[in-house]
Amino acid sequence: MNYHFVWCPKYRKPVLVGAVRDRLEGLIREKVERLGCKVIALTVGADHVHLFVQASPKLSPNTIIGQVKGYTSRVLRREFPEIRRRLPTLWTRSYFVSTHGHVSDETIQRYIEEQKGV
Repeated sequence: MNYHFVWCPKYRKPVLVGAVRDRLEGLIREKVERLGCKVIALTVGADHVHLFVQASPKLSPNTIIGQVKGYTSRVLRREFPEIRRRLPTLWTRSYFVSTHGHVSDETIQRYIEEQKGV
């Protein structure tokens, strides 16, 4: 299964910049790999994240995003105390997820790459 996830920090604060962005990208790739999934595309904007992954159908989208958001929140809030001071929690509880049944992997990957300019 291929899933496209989008989520954002609490209050859509633009905190995902510089060293935080770089660290977040590494943490997401690390956690996705540990889950046995593959990152197809990843873009971190200042106030949102796009993640396109290939996963086993045995893993629910809720499990994937819960693991990724929980892990990245714990590590980033520990390593970057300024995030802890600015936000009560790093991520909102909500997220967007879709499968790619009616569009190609390339279309979604191109869309995510285009989000870098936003």
